[in-house]
Amino acid sequence: MNMDRTDKQWYTINNPDKLDSPALIIYPDRVKKNIGTIVKMIDDPSRLRPHVKTHKTKEAARLMMAAGINKFKCATIAEAEMLGMCNAEDVLLAYQPNGPKLGRLIAVIKQYPETKFSCLIDNLESAGEISGQALSNGLRIPVYIDLNVGMDRTGIKPDGRAMSLYEETTLLKGIEILGFHAYDGHVHERDLEMRKKLSEQIFSPVEKLKRGLENKGFRPIRIVIGGSPTFPIYAKKTEVECSPGTFIFWDKGYQDLLPEQNFLPAALILSRVISMPDETKICIDLGHKSIAAENDLQKRLYFLNAPDLNIISQSEEHLVLEAGEHHQWKIGDLLYALPFHICPTCALYEYATLIEEGELSGTWKIIARDRKITI
Repeated sequence: MNMDRTDKQWYTINNPDKLDSPALIIYPDRVKKNIGTIVKMIDDPSRLRPHVKTHKTKEAARLMMAAGINKFKCATIAEAEMLGMCNAEDVLLAYQPNGPKLGRLIAVIKQYPETKFSCLIDNLESAGEISGQALSNGLRIPVYIDLNVGMDRTGIKPDGRAMSLYEETTLLKGIEILGFHAYDGHVHERDLEMRKKLSEQIFSPVEKLKRGLENKGFRPIRIVIGGSPTFPIYAKKTEVECSPGTFIFWDKGYQDLLPEQNFLPAALILSRVISMPDETKICIDLGHKSIAAENDLQKRLYFLNAPDLNIISQSEEHLVLEAGEHHQWKIGDLLYALPFHICPTCALYEYATLIEEGELSGTWKIIARDRKITI
């Protein structure tokens, strides 16, 4: 039996012989449904600021813009430039630019004047450098103070130090302080009630900080907060902007972790059987270079059409699987792999192939996978 000829499922490709493997596959109809779902999950799409690190494509960004989403978050200058190319209205570079990166951000701001770009700061020295570079270029750059709410990688604690930094930053003429950014990527409990409890613990000091500054007479202060796990919680707080990202494609990791979120897997990796090491094993063309490999071996991918295969080992270009005695796999058979982590998986591919109604319908260039587009 040829295992790529099983009962047709949503992911089935009718003409796979036209595709080399491994290949990144995107299903645009499912992408559009996911965008529709996230818009329905919030009272106002203007409070959505999706992170584009997942898809890194102009096409996905434009689909979100067509649905009324006009604010975005990104992590690299290439992603910022991609959004400028799309004429996105408002883009937050969720990074504190230093050295050459600051110069590149300024170049992006100048190149795409229709887009309002902002960035993060977490110390007065960096704020002063951004202010000085902005003034020398005839600009005033909007900034958010990055708060450390538990990730312990960047940011400043949401306490008196953050209040002082906010106040001091308002005196710098080359920047415009907009508010606070808080990413809670360490919150990933499967239990929704536990996530709610942790989110409230995170949000309380941030909200207190905001109220304290407003009581001192500062203008209304924005809060950009959260990722995918806490999105449904912050979506109910009408005074904040939310920054989920993975919803656009979804993945096996969040499918298992966040059962309350009804997004559809919309991207996967197509692979083929290329060898039979022995009577019970098969080898496929799905190595470290083809799918995100930061998780444990058993938490890197899930085969939609072969969930019982057992992963034995993975190297740069190969994945060995235990298929059992008397298995019916043949050289050339297809495997449809759903990544546990789609964001870094997308970054491994130059382009994605689109499948609509089972047929190849085009490609999307993963234009922001590299660190530089033109700037």
